[in-house]
Amino acid sequence: MILKCFNTANIIPSTISVTTSFLAVYLTFRRSPYFALAYAANDIVLIILWILASLYDIRYVSVVVCFIAFFANDIYGFVSWRKMKTRQQEITNVVSIM
Repeated sequence: MILKCFNTANIIPSTISVTTSFLAVYLTFRRSPYFALAYAANDIVLIILWILASLYDIRYVSVVVCFIAFFANDIYGFVSWRKMKTRQQEITNVVSIM
């Protein structure tokens, strides 16, 4: 409703973007490793929104490239968290055996 009051263009993708942003912040607060996937989902929505905007003004292509970099960073963050979790579990298993 708030986005509609401000006459937001592309209301459905914009609503999805706000939703994925809130989900990402919530997961970050909960210290869940899945926060990075929520940010990646938000990046995809934002890439789509900025591609739509760049169809009207080519200057927005740089913003698309920026969000593609954010997307890559979020995927890298998720993979890194998973690897770190695996290493910590292996260390915990070794220590518990001793």
